[in-house]
Amino acid sequence: MRRHRRIRTGGAAGAVLALALVAGCEGLGADGDAPASGAGAEAPASGHAVSPLKNPDGTAPGLAPVTGDGPQAEARKLIDGLATKGRGPKTGYDRDKFGYAWMDTADGVPLARNGCDTRNDLLKRDGQKVRFRSGSDCVVIAMTLDDPYTGTSIEWRKQKAGEVQIDHVVPLSYSWQMGSSRWPESKRRQLANDPLNLLPVEGRANSAKRDAGPATWLPPSKPVRCAYAVRFAQVAAKYELAVTKADKAMMSEQCQG
Repeated sequence: MRRHRRIRTGGAAGAVLALALVAGCEGLGADGDAPASGAGAEAPASGHAVSPLKNPDGTAPGLAPVTGDGPQAEARKLIDGLATKGRGPKTGYDRDKFGYAWMDTADGVPLARNGCDTRNDLLKRDGQKVRFRSGSDCVVIAMTLDDPYTGTSIEWRKQKAGEVQIDHVVPLSYSWQMGSSRWPESKRRQLANDPLNLLPVEGRANSAKRDAGPATWLPPSKPVRCAYAVRFAQVAAKYELAVTKADKAMMSEQCQG
C-alpha cells in the first residue's frame, strides 16, 4: 500500500537545500512564482505510472514496477546488451557543458521547443491534480506526485520547490565519466533534457543518489528497482553509453524475479 505524507523541511535544512539547488542544476529550483489563493487552472491527472518497457520514449508518466517472468526476461535481455567499461575520471566535468537547466531548445528529444521548459514538462507529465500559475498552461504551482523512488505520495507546492527534484536517471557526471565528455554539446544537451532520462522524485532521495550508478545506489522502494534498472539501461542503450561491470551486474540482479 502506498503511504501518503506531506514532506516538511525545517528552516536550517531548507536553507541548506536551497543553497544546494542553486549550486547543483540537477535539482528542481523555484523561480519565484508563488500561487495566489484560488489562482491557477487545474489540469487533468496524468494517469497511473507506466512500465518503462511500455514507455520507450519516456513521454508517459512515472515508473511502474516490472513484474512477471516475461517482462523481467525482456528487462534482462536489454541489460545484457549493454557494453561495459571502467569509470573514467571526472576531470573537466561541468553541468554547463550539458546546456543550461532546463532548456526548451535541446533538439532531438520529445517535448522540446513546446514553449515550456523541461522541468515543468516533467512536472506536468508525472504530477496528478496539477495546478498551473494563473494565466499559464506551463508553470506548475501545485500537484500530487506518486514518488517512484520512495513509494510515497507528496503533496507538492511551489513555495517548497526542493521537496521534489528532477533526477537524471543516468547522472550527467556519470555519463561524462563513461564517454559523454567526447560528445558534441548538442548530444549532451539531449541527454540532459530527454524525458527518458528524467523523473520527478523526492528531493532527499535524489540528493542521496548524487552521481551514483546502480551498484552503489538503488531506489529505497524495492518494487521499483527492476523498473529503475530498465530505465537506466534504456538511456544507456539510446545514447550508446557503456556502464560499469558492477552496475550491469546489479541491474540484472534486480530483474531476477
